Amino acid sequence: MTDSGRTDSREHYFTAHPATPDERRPLDVTLAGRRVTVEVAGGIFSPGGLDKGTAVLLDEVPDPPPSGRFLDLGCGWGPIALTLGLLSEHADVTGVDVNERSVDLTSRNAAALGLDHVRAVTPDAVDDGTAYDLIWSNPPIRIGKAALHDLLRTWLRRLAPDGTAYLVVQKNLGSDSLQRWIESDLRMPCARFATSKGFRVLEVKAT
Repeated sequence: MTDSGRTDSREHYFTAHPATPDERRPLDVTLAGRRVTVEVAGGIFSPGGLDKGTAVLLDEVPDPPPSGRFLDLGCGWGPIALTLGLLSEHADVTGVDVNERSVDLTSRNAAALGLDHVRAVTPDAVDDGTAYDLIWSNPPIRIGKAALHDLLRTWLRRLAPDGTAYLVVQKNLGSDSLQRWIESDLRMPCARFATSKGFRVLEVKAT
């Protein structure tokens, strides 16, 4: 998480309707090797730019397949969902976030980039039977262990057969204990896929 996002992140994690003024502003950023302009605002995760964890995730994970059903869990203004959409034009990409401002920003950013196969919704808008071939996420570690476990228990179990999830977690915020919990509680294979800049990328396989 960048310093510019620290004030807003706690509100983002817990609030569907942030109290911070909804002042939109443009942000130039590189996604999938392309320089693009997106819209950001306060009251969401990392409004100042691409946070360090997400940058590590996008740098380290393998390219997604050209098609399939993909999920960005905790989409913020959309860097992961937009990257998936830019790399896989035949995929069905969904960004999910409890923060309705984040959902609106990701939707607007996808539309501005012509990514009509990328949508953003709140969790209650996702059908319980939906399964995903690929999940990329910088999960909200700071919501607390119990809430984080509930979140991952819900969404990782929506991996399709042969599906894979990649999660980026700071080492000093419990990446290794989270890996052990996924293996012991969810009984899903979880490996350290990469380590970079104080973060681990965990690879979780469907069972």
